[in-house]
Amino acid sequence: MSVTPAERRRELPDEPGVYLFRDAKGRVIYVGKAKSIKKRVASHFSNPSTRAGGDLVPMIDHIEALVVHTEAEALLAEQNFIKQYKPRFNIRLRDDKSYPYIAISLDEDFPRVYFTRERHRRDRAYFGPFSNAKRVRSTLDVLGKVFMFRSCEGSEPGRRSGSPCLDYYIKRCEAPCVGYVSKQDYRAGIDGVIAFLSGRYREIERSLERAMKEAADEQRFEDAARERNRLRAVRSLLERQRVANEATGTLDAIAIAVADDEANAQVFQVRDGVLSDRQSFYLDNAAGGAIDEVAEAFILQYYASAIHLPSLLIVQEDPGEALAQALSERRGGPVEIRVPERGDKRRILELAERNAQLALDQEKLRSERRRQQRVEALDGLQKALGLDTIPLRIECFDISTLMGTNTVASMVVFEGGAPKKSDYRHFKVAAPGADTGVAAPDDFAAMEEVLERRLGRWEQQREVSPHAKDYDPSFAALPNVIVLDGGKGQLSAGLRALAPFRQRGVTVLALAKRIEEVFLPGQREPLRLAHDTPELQLLQRVRDEAHRFAITHHRIRRDRAMTASILDGLPGVGPARKRALLNHFGSPDAVLSASREELEAVPGMSGKLAGTLYRELHKTGV
Repeated sequence: MSVTPAERRRELPDEPGVYLFRDAKGRVIYVGKAKSIKKRVASHFSNPSTRAGGDLVPMIDHIEALVVHTEAEALLAEQNFIKQYKPRFNIRLRDDKSYPYIAISLDEDFPRVYFTRERHRRDRAYFGPFSNAKRVRSTLDVLGKVFMFRSCEGSEPGRRSGSPCLDYYIKRCEAPCVGYVSKQDYRAGIDGVIAFLSGRYREIERSLERAMKEAADEQRFEDAARERNRLRAVRSLLERQRVANEATGTLDAIAIAVADDEANAQVFQVRDGVLSDRQSFYLDNAAGGAIDEVAEAFILQYYASAIHLPSLLIVQEDPGEALAQALSERRGGPVEIRVPERGDKRRILELAERNAQLALDQEKLRSERRRQQRVEALDGLQKALGLDTIPLRIECFDISTLMGTNTVASMVVFEGGAPKKSDYRHFKVAAPGADTGVAAPDDFAAMEEVLERRLGRWEQQREVSPHAKDYDPSFAALPNVIVLDGGKGQLSAGLRALAPFRQRGVTVLALAKRIEEVFLPGQREPLRLAHDTPELQLLQRVRDEAHRFAITHHRIRRDRAMTASILDGLPGVGPARKRALLNHFGSPDAVLSASREELEAVPGMSGKLAGTLYRELHKTGV
């Protein structure tokens, strides 16, 4: 017999830890931490007047708990669970995986400094995350002028011509590709980049000033002039960004603005009294958390991926000792979190607060403008198609194939004029002629097959309870409009397959790419909508999204087919060992003809695995 949430609450420990709320489908919808798990969970049920209580509590089907030693450990465990499960009711950074970084390839003889969104590699230095990609590229441009690192790609500098590129002649690179600069001197410039990105501005000024004086003393006046210009560029940049005197030191000012289910966080990074960067992050706040709750969640998430954590953070409200303790463990040194009362620090925090509120207000205006545009587009489409109701749900289907191979179809869904990506679906279409013997690809037949499958899935879902595990809301929903990418032929295929849908009031149309004609059933002439009307632009967005979704999936399948080999599926051979075998032997044929002793010579290959692999290859008879 299953345990009810009320019974489970009585069993919860009165100790610090983390608790997870799951819904009836087993999904984690909220993760929380507490000094006392039992008391904190009870507070959710005793105060249902908040948004978190009103919306969250009725969805709770199961409660899990994890006991830890301290509240600081609970904070870190909570963030790990939030990152893993992405619960609906927790405060989360939007698109936290896509923030840009500046990377330095320290594993190369002549390191590169470049923009990236890649996963961090152990042998490279990263600075960020940044919230604005344009600002990152602007920073790289300034750094390139001052420190003259190479812009060429690849682990080795240069190009095949063997001569310096244009960057050398315009004083943007010292041409390590042709030996005009030593590794030591080039690395000194990279050290300057690291110092700049770390906020050690006074160190950079002193270094440039010393280099200028040494060049002047040795009567290398051209070098002295270059160092002088670099020094002026750095000082000019720093003076424009100076927000306090140097005594203010190094800190991060973090301010939060909250409105309904959204929040904005501003991070002002002050280094030696200079505002080195300003970051703006939007957060989902479905539970309607207050400023102190949002600040705590943001700080933990932000510094979990931030490369540098300063020893001083200034915030609007005191978050308590647990957060400072958790950050100290993350930094490997003391971290102080303070609420400033006066002076430059207070002024910087107030500036961050104003920017956070302004960013949130602007985002609300943009959201309202987008909502209004969607309403206008749906109203216009209803009138243009003569529908009885507003087409709230639109589905679009597209076929993607290349020379008749790896044919796939996509189904994309727009609800309320906006994409609903959780309802997107792919269909794998049988190869042309698989059963009929017809070799030529037939997009019309493929479209008819996919639409019949869509209809069949809807008929299946009609009998399934919304609370059942096999319930699929994408196929259970009945669309108002179905859009087919194509012309009259695609429309005919759709009408044959979707007759039961049409009997229930679903409108089926086809949108041709050439001059954006809309083909409707029973009408000889296509409907031509003006290109500047929101209703046609909505149809175009739906069609283009279906095309993008189909093409992306088709490329993935095609790439998998092209890289498939006899090595796939062999015991003990995964992607890494497959690469090791191909790198060692050069080709799959060489692997097949290798002896057991030659297989054992592959790096990382044990004798036992080599024997198993040798027997498996020869058992196949290839």
